Amino acid sequence: MSRVVMLVLGALLALFVLFNFVLPMIMGLLKVALIIGVVALLVFIAVTLVGRTSR
Repeated sequence: MSRVVMLVLGALLALFVLFNFVLPMIMGLLKVALIIGVVALLVFIAVTLVGRTSR
């Protein structure tokens, strides 16, 4: 019986850690990656336009 109780408590603790620490960290990393990607795209577009107009 104690194995079942410990299994349930372990599963609840794992879900708690997943939803309170791991998922917000992953979302934060994706947000940072998205911002860096948008900035890189804007720089690429600006460099391409400047390169075409300087000919």
